[in-house]
Amino acid sequence: MPKKHLAIFALLTVLFSVFSCKDEVLPKPSGYLRLDYPEAKYVNFENQCPFTFEMNSEAVIKGEKNCGFTISYPKMKATIYLTYKPVNKDINLLLRDAQKLTFEHVIKADDILEQPYLNPSKKVYGMFYQVDGNAATNSQFYVTDSIKHFVTGSVYFYAKPNFDSVMPAASYIKNDMQRLMETLKWK
Repeated sequence: MPKKHLAIFALLTVLFSVFSCKDEVLPKPSGYLRLDYPEAKYVNFENQCPFTFEMNSEAVIKGEKNCGFTISYPKMKATIYLTYKPVNKDINLLLRDAQKLTFEHVIKADDILEQPYLNPSKKVYGMFYQVDGNAATNSQFYVTDSIKHFVTGSVYFYAKPNFDSVMPAASYIKNDMQRLMETLKWK
């Protein structure tokens, strides 16, 4: 081989060696969106209805007919629906309907955790349900005094049920729902 070709070959080998030594390209692992929500601050809500409660100051409440309410969380695309019904000697029917609503989600739910709530000093008794899995609602509750008043609450997200993606928001709102339930007082 002539010296000229040998020099070009050596130069190309050196250049190829210098520019071809790069780190291996690896695919990036899947990442998840980190969702941080502000620390909840609660305010007392009271109007002409026969009960009061505390709610998150970031939420937007709208009154519906017959002392029902929607409590919206626009940033999370979620709404808590509160329904009030007077007890007219039909407490067993009201309890059955509230439990039926929860257990309709058994098909999609991985688990339903029941947490009884008893506050004899305020005469507030009820049940909090945490629904795990890809169900339409992740948290529900009912409270009653067993004589005059019955309130149910459930949260719905305006997104396809995917527990992994709504879990941070569902956990945040679950805490708000428990606070609402535990601070509810009859007038």
